Amino acid sequence: MSERIRIDKWLWHARFYKTRALAQAAVSAGRIRRNEVRIEKPGADVKPGDILTLARGGQIAVVRILACGLRRGPAKEAQELYEVVE
Repeated sequence: MSERIRIDKWLWHARFYKTRALAQAAVSAGRIRRNEVRIEKPGADVKPGDILTLARGGQIAVVRILACGLRRGPAKEAQELYEVVE
C-alpha cells in the first residue's frame, strides 16, 4: 500500500501555510497544481514523487514530495518532506 495524505494536510505539515484552513483555501481557489494539473479539492491525495507547483512569497515554487509526514514539526523536519525542483 502506498503512502498518501490529503494535500491540505501535507501543505500544512511542510509549513507552506501557517494553518490548515489557509492551505484549504489556497487549494479551493485553484492556486495549487499537482503534476501540472490544478487541484481544487483540499481532500485530494498526494504521495511521494508528486510534483507540486504553488505561489510562495510572490514567486512560483516547484517542489517534489519526498515524504508525507506524521505531524507539523519544526522547520527542519518540514524541509525534509520535499525538495525544490529547479
